[in-house]
Amino acid sequence: MNIPPLALSMGEPGGIGPEIALMAWKALRAAGPAFCLVGSPALLRARVQRAGLADVPVRTVADMAEAAGVFPAALPVLEIPEAAAVSDMPGEARPENADAVLASIEKAVALAISGGAAGVVTLPIQKESLYEAGFDFEGHTDYLAALAQRLPGLKERPTPVMMLTAKDLRAVPVTVHIAISEVPRRLTEEAIVRQGRVLAADLKRFFGLERPRIAVAGLNPHAGEGGRMGTEEARVIEPAIARLRAEGIDAFGPLPADTMFHEEARAAFDAALCMYHDQALIPVKTLDFHGGVNVTLGLPFVRTSPDHGTALALAGTGKARPESLIAALKLAAEMAAAARAQSAAQAGAPA
Repeated sequence: MNIPPLALSMGEPGGIGPEIALMAWKALRAAGPAFCLVGSPALLRARVQRAGLADVPVRTVADMAEAAGVFPAALPVLEIPEAAAVSDMPGEARPENADAVLASIEKAVALAISGGAAGVVTLPIQKESLYEAGFDFEGHTDYLAALAQRLPGLKERPTPVMMLTAKDLRAVPVTVHIAISEVPRRLTEEAIVRQGRVLAADLKRFFGLERPRIAVAGLNPHAGEGGRMGTEEARVIEPAIARLRAEGIDAFGPLPADTMFHEEARAAFDAALCMYHDQALIPVKTLDFHGGVNVTLGLPFVRTSPDHGTALALAGTGKARPESLIAALKLAAEMAAAARAQSAAQAGAPA
């Protein structure tokens, strides 16, 4: 299936984003998927020299259609005016670059919404420097949800859900960036149901799973052991599972988290719904630390990202590893193709 190139937002200019984009192009130029970086061609060309990647040509393009033709020969860059003043200062996250960083994300989203791009892949941002410049979102995920409201006909704000993937494991944390002491208080039946609905819908939409199997983790050791190690399973998690099942979603559990992630156990489910951040991320990063991918479900377009940060200390050294970005690009293309095939099937047209 032919799909447009993916739009790759530039991320933090002082981080490893520019060089892993160059490395990813080297790895994918022959077989794809094609992608186009939205940002500064001058930044890319400067990083080529710093990171010892002189064999990667960079070419400015006017639109995504041109990017598709250019990709086999050079890394296409769609230049945005806000990035004109961005200079290559590896290891430094500067607040004055915030406008360019955000404009790149906005342009990538606009391309995905219009159909010009197959989806959005985001390079890591440095939130602290964005906050200094007045950025008032928690991070990428809720910012993307706000941008998604630009989609014509969208009736309500999307419910973004973070999913981490590595190899055959997909894991979604219900609570995310909060202290572990806060988890029991913030974990609610409604939150579990909300995440489970989005997960089930998007496993069908983007992964082609007609009836996805969702394993739900317990919160406490041994999933509470009948209430002897905690009551959240009986009070919160089991009622949420019952509601999901009543809606036709194949959710089951709660399962003891210490026995649900080994190879044989993973064969029994398509995704794991976990109760807190580390319960989901530790198994993913243990399974494939360098190849994990962050996926945002619940948006009206595809969005993936490398599962790592800006790594300022590595920027410009040529020592950064591109595996996670390569995996994110491949997964985004697969998700976009699955969504298009499903839409075509529903419309009764060839994909």
